[in-house]
Amino acid sequence: MSEQEMKMVQEMAENQEEPPLRYIWRNSDEQVHDVNPIPVVHLGQPDEAEQIKTAIQSWGMFQVIEHGMTPSFLDEVRDITKAFFELPRDEKQKYSTMKNGKFQFEGYGNDEVATEDQILDWNDRLYLTVQPEEKRKLELWPENPSSFRDVLSEFSTKTRKLLDDVLKVMAKSLELDEDSFIRQFGDRPLLDARFNNYPCCRRPDLVIGVKPHSDSSGLTIILPDKDVEGLQVMKDGVWVKVITDPHALIVNMGDQMEIISNGIFKSPLHRVVTNTEKHRISIAMFYTPEGETEIGPADGLVSDTKPRLYKTLKSKDYLGIFFPRYLLGKTTIHLVKI
Repeated sequence: MSEQEMKMVQEMAENQEEPPLRYIWRNSDEQVHDVNPIPVVHLGQPDEAEQIKTAIQSWGMFQVIEHGMTPSFLDEVRDITKAFFELPRDEKQKYSTMKNGKFQFEGYGNDEVATEDQILDWNDRLYLTVQPEEKRKLELWPENPSSFRDVLSEFSTKTRKLLDDVLKVMAKSLELDEDSFIRQFGDRPLLDARFNNYPCCRRPDLVIGVKPHSDSSGLTIILPDKDVEGLQVMKDGVWVKVITDPHALIVNMGDQMEIISNGIFKSPLHRVVTNTEKHRISIAMFYTPEGETEIGPADGLVSDTKPRLYKTLKSKDYLGIFFPRYLLGKTTIHLVKI
């Protein structure tokens, strides 16, 4: 890879450089539709189960406002994200994904470059495992801004509670025991944080922030930028803009939840686009079953009239299939269908 392609995206944007050829996306002329905001699910309401089932089956995602986090706290999460990416390059490189010339998934950088023809995404990111706590690599947790670690710890705890609450309602919506999905996540499920930085791009018609993909997780929580849109989801065969309340969190189905629900809940294809004038940040929290846990259609969702649609496999094995394909812009869920 050339020296220019090794630069961080933020650096190229600040220098007002034309995106290198490796960042030019093949399908940049697709039509995008404006729609109403994605459904709001009101947790705690008598009809919460029906709300969540309808939202997931129509969109694969929904927004939650009653999530137990104040607007000021969500702004604090956004603020530490912006403050980190605004640090000098040398300060951020202390947490680099590259160690002794080898790529590691956690840390500050970009996604791994696996092949010479891989199209790269126009973003820089900081990726950290936050739960279980014993899996935290604190040497990769920024010390600047000084509140980063405390805010992330609190955000992780509150996010985990919300995700477990959502899993219970989802199970009830399918007339299952409310803990049936939680049990499939195992005793020590993973919660990973990805802080995304999408700098301005001179060619938003040709360059994409994150390639079209579904998530490998069970569930994903997204805290979007409050002022700049960018997330899009494939709905009924067309791309549509995702519009949310500024104080809402987005809950997105992942591939492993599609497997566990025997295909009742779909993991949606989504992407992030770039912007000429405004840079954008977001935070995604990926909730994934424990690696050794076997995932498969939940008991009660398979019968003589409802055949099993997906194989049973370990969560870590699905991740092992998923990530090499994700880097190349390929989906994976169809490979585990029966």
